Amino acid sequence: MSTRHPRDAVVRQPVEVRRGANGWYTDTQEDLLALERPVALVYNGISHAVMMASPVDLEDFALGFSLSEGILANITECYDLEICEAPQGHTVHLTIASQRMAELKQRRRSLTGRTGCGLCGTEALKQAIRPIPSVVAPSLSDAAIQRSLQELVSHQPLQAATGASHGAAWCDTQGRLLRLREDIGRHNALDKLIGALAREAVPLEEGFALVTSRASYEMVHKCASAGIGALVAVSAATALAVEQAQASGLLLAGFARPGRHLIYHRPITTALAHG
Repeated sequence: MSTRHPRDAVVRQPVEVRRGANGWYTDTQEDLLALERPVALVYNGISHAVMMASPVDLEDFALGFSLSEGILANITECYDLEICEAPQGHTVHLTIASQRMAELKQRRRSLTGRTGCGLCGTEALKQAIRPIPSVVAPSLSDAAIQRSLQELVSHQPLQAATGASHGAAWCDTQGRLLRLREDIGRHNALDKLIGALAREAVPLEEGFALVTSRASYEMVHKCASAGIGALVAVSAATALAVEQAQASGLLLAGFARPGRHLIYHRPITTALAHG
């Protein structure tokens, strides 16, 4: 299925505009609102998850989610993918390798009937933070991070139209923005980017991910699971995100704004130039 244009993720809506300076008055105009639709992910005929997402780039989303959540180890384990649209939302049907499906069923069974009380929740708590794979961080300059920020704004059509979406971009080590995916959800946007990179077989050692959100545990884990070695976020990192970056060897930067960014973790083997 081809990628749908970002205009498919917006709807026109009349809104009441309230303005005030020397007294308040009302005006009416049309505004563009971001669509938020249920997207069901179905593996080998079994529904696994329903996510609220922007209804564009759903092939990338399904593949990226499958990879970042460890359902698939690589894209070749997905044999077929079909997207069905209905008035209630979208359903993505994936046909995956039998071994991966068996592992997914086992994971689902292990979560059935768990509670959050007393000792019976101990095993579930351990499962909350999954082991994170090791990655190789690229050499990244301050100038590259700043260049990626400069290019970010002009590559977010859904955000420009609605002001209600996150972006996840792939940039080369010079900071040139090469790909971007958008969604109402920050995790979804990153999953869409991961799916796009996997489908195009992009060499992940030659760039970094830039996200328009905070760097949470999930964002770091998704990057590491996909083989991405560096993540730059426009907002702050959480303590657990920094711990996970240290555990995986991922270069983590945050609070990236024009003229300023923070380096939360840089592997000692990775150069960070000021030029």
